[in-house]
Amino acid sequence: MAFLSDTLARVKPSPTIAVSNLAAELKAAGHDVIGLGAGEPDFDTPDHIKAAAKAAIDAGRTKYTAVDGIPELKQAICAKFKRDNGLEYEPAQVSVGTGGKQILYNALMATLNPGDEVIIPAPYWVSYPDMVLLAGGTPVPVEATLENAFKLSPEQLEAAITPKTKWLIFNSPSNPTGAGYTREELKGLTDVLMRHPHVWVMTDDMYEHLAYDEFTFCTPAEVEPGLYDRTLTCNGVSKAYAMTGWRIGYAAGPKELIAAMRKIQSQSTSNPCSVSQWAAVEALNGTQAFLQQWAKVFQGRRDLVVRMLSEIDGVTCPVPEGAFYVYPSIAGLIGKATPKGTVIDSDEAFAKALLEEAGVAVVFGAAFGLSPNFRVSYATSEAALEEACRRIQSFCAGLS
Repeated sequence: MAFLSDTLARVKPSPTIAVSNLAAELKAAGHDVIGLGAGEPDFDTPDHIKAAAKAAIDAGRTKYTAVDGIPELKQAICAKFKRDNGLEYEPAQVSVGTGGKQILYNALMATLNPGDEVIIPAPYWVSYPDMVLLAGGTPVPVEATLENAFKLSPEQLEAAITPKTKWLIFNSPSNPTGAGYTREELKGLTDVLMRHPHVWVMTDDMYEHLAYDEFTFCTPAEVEPGLYDRTLTCNGVSKAYAMTGWRIGYAAGPKELIAAMRKIQSQSTSNPCSVSQWAAVEALNGTQAFLQQWAKVFQGRRDLVVRMLSEIDGVTCPVPEGAFYVYPSIAGLIGKATPKGTVIDSDEAFAKALLEEAGVAVVFGAAFGLSPNFRVSYATSEAALEEACRRIQSFCAGLS
């Protein structure tokens, strides 16, 4: 009898975490490596948020809390949804977890049965399919190609829905592409969903506040109120507020679903860190002025990376509407070889050779379900990005 669970054999470790860990190990060993793998803002958590955490510690707010969030944080989340998205929720409709990933996982664990299908537009965040598999469901990737600006069309969604479909996982702006759906594009998808009342929507809005140029963020239940009762609107404080290590994610949806998610969490992690919850209260209730300032910085970095990567023969780099990623195609480089003789026969081979021969760590596209591409995170300094892009240019120029 095997010791490890059969379920574990269905999933793989996170490739993005693996790349970040490898880059850190190489740096620690003395190698000159620029890591562009981590989806983590390089800004520090704002001082007023850190002060709220310190005040919580000083006030002795270091005990167990309610399983899925303190009342003050749930109220702040309700206020955020009303302020930013025009969505009315009450605290009983809100769940707070240890990061956005736990919120998504709890919902899938609480709802999926063997045979249930989950539609996932590809490219996708690497964890979506594996979380579906862990929960016993069947991921159904649907490719949104470069030609379609990495966006799922209504026709593709309609064709993917079957009687077994339980969820659509929707992410805009997207990790890994940065693609953002306009209100009109999203309305096309919600119109399809309105024709299929058995399909629920799990919307990952983690990059809501990272939107550039003329793009305006919107979320499914906001665009189509008829979906309100079968939408789980998910978000968190990690990306917008530079609070990745604080581990606070949240969601709002129907009470029955939230209660089921609470039951899962009560027998797994129980409550999120008490101090982090109080910091999140301040993040959501306090000043939001810096969000626009940070977005301007990210937009400048985006423009730098897109410009430099677009100068490379064989690379196509579309301009993303949001988040802090670009997802260039290397279709024009496949089949070429490095001066050391490494053949670029896949995006994984490209990423490996780029790290070994140029000292730049990126994540290969196959990890996100669409090849041949690679993901660059520009959530780092402009100087590091410029040097990294120079190295990528030089590396690609040396292929033959």
